[in-house]
Amino acid sequence: MWVFESSGRLPALDRKLIVPNANFKLAFSCRNGLVAQVDGKTFSQQENEITFTGLVDTAVMLDPKEDAQTNTIVVEFNPHGAYRLFSLPYVEVKNQIIGMTDLIGHSAATLQTQLAEAGTVALKLQTLQNFLLKQLERTAADPIYDYCINRINECKGIITVAQLEKETGYSARWLHKKFSEHLGTGAKNLCEIVRFKQLYQAYSASGDLQVLKEQLYDFYYDQSHFLRAFKRFTGSNPTDLQNSLNELATKHYTS
Repeated sequence: MWVFESSGRLPALDRKLIVPNANFKLAFSCRNGLVAQVDGKTFSQQENEITFTGLVDTAVMLDPKEDAQTNTIVVEFNPHGAYRLFSLPYVEVKNQIIGMTDLIGHSAATLQTQLAEAGTVALKLQTLQNFLLKQLERTAADPIYDYCINRINECKGIITVAQLEKETGYSARWLHKKFSEHLGTGAKNLCEIVRFKQLYQAYSASGDLQVLKEQLYDFYYDQSHFLRAFKRFTGSNPTDLQNSLNELATKHYTS
């Protein structure tokens, strides 16, 4: 869980960038709202609204809705967590930000009211946590899917679907169906996000292009392979991005 606070819109020259990190996000706007650009679409979150962001595999641009004080609570779920908490059509919410009332109905509306009435951020966080714990109690883990997610994370995204087939004894088609059901995308796409995450995380922590040069070949075949991935996930090239990164783009990724 983390809280985004801003006294207004971010500086015009800053890149209001959120880079994919393979996590789902549940957000509640305590004050003001947020506007996000995802995959060519604009999503707007209202004050006191809960939204759910499906798996994102493209750069996201984010800014407060109005040029005013903004407070938003965000809960992130890694690929192990979201399917245990919400029974959602994950393929349909990929690269989408959708109001939770549209996804789960009455329980989300009740939660929105409780959060709006909670007087402090601490109380809002406790209310959210209690809701999520109740959701978790209703479901069971999927051991084969969880095994695959663990292997992808252990290998830092450098593992093939063929290797997962071999280790689990399940076909690529079966695994793709399982990943689509729980994640909204296939194992190969998740590997690409996780692989880039390793490199971008190190870069975000230092802001030094030399980090990319030193570690590039640990994750990519060659420079052109890496640059295609960088452009896909950030919408920019490394040099241009370095000159426009802000605290939102870096702390979000490294905290």
